[in-house]
Amino acid sequence: MTNDEKDREQTDAPLDDPSRRDFVAFSAAAGLVAATGPVSAEPLNVVDKDVEVRTPDGICDAAFMYPATGSYPGVLIWPDAFGLRPAFRDFGRRLAAEGYSVLVPNPFYRSVKAPAFGIISSFDFMDETVRSSMKRLMDPLNASGAAETDARAYIAFLGAQQQVDPAKKIGTQGYCMGGRLVVKTAAEVPDRVGAGASFHGGGLVTDKPDSPHLLAPRIKARMYFAIASSDDMRQADAKDKLRDAFSAAKVPAEVEVYAGAQHGWCVPDMPPQNGHPLYSKPDAERAWNKLLVLYRAALA
Repeated sequence: MTNDEKDREQTDAPLDDPSRRDFVAFSAAAGLVAATGPVSAEPLNVVDKDVEVRTPDGICDAAFMYPATGSYPGVLIWPDAFGLRPAFRDFGRRLAAEGYSVLVPNPFYRSVKAPAFGIISSFDFMDETVRSSMKRLMDPLNASGAAETDARAYIAFLGAQQQVDPAKKIGTQGYCMGGRLVVKTAAEVPDRVGAGASFHGGGLVTDKPDSPHLLAPRIKARMYFAIASSDDMRQADAKDKLRDAFSAAKVPAEVEVYAGAQHGWCVPDMPPQNGHPLYSKPDAERAWNKLLVLYRAALA
């Protein structure tokens, strides 16, 4: 199969369609960085501070990281099911050093201040106590309209900060449960969100009428879906349904399965399961490089 034929598998737009050209350029750039590694300028000095974001449901405690001088594209990071904690503050600082102003909210603010859990390195996902605690915290966020309400508040917060360039689009990225929240955010605020990235996202494709992949027609952002091999084994048709949905909507999107990667591979503090590590630094770095390519292309 030629490269052009592979591209055609990703989108049905004709070759002279602007969205088609954008997709090919994005895919080519992403492939180049994956092969050669990042090309970054000297990291910027970063400010990291605690903030509060007012939402219709209360006050969300959050972390806001940004370069010490200037204004930059805003980015919203949706954490995984363990919530806002040092690992995600590290993500925020690292991204801010690349030239972005980053908000990392506590997604469970309706129930508890961050961190919602203590040190998670010894957690067992199969432990019923852990699972019930996570469900209790996630239920309010999963309520109808809750994530969308939060997304609007977080994007509005970023837009009101002097460290965020109002002329630039906003990016959003999410991990595990945050993957579907990225899709909801991009669909809820389509005129502000220019890029969305899901890493080992959960619940992206379901058989329910509110499945996130069905939101593709409402999205204007460029999207990247990084799928764990273990998730692909459990739901092999999800990647194809994602590709089909975004192709039909003519939304530039790349869907990539990371061979051998386990669910949670991007987050350094993920606890081992059954004696095997979930975090994979080589794959996590490749995913990070793809993220930077996406943001540089879509948030310029």
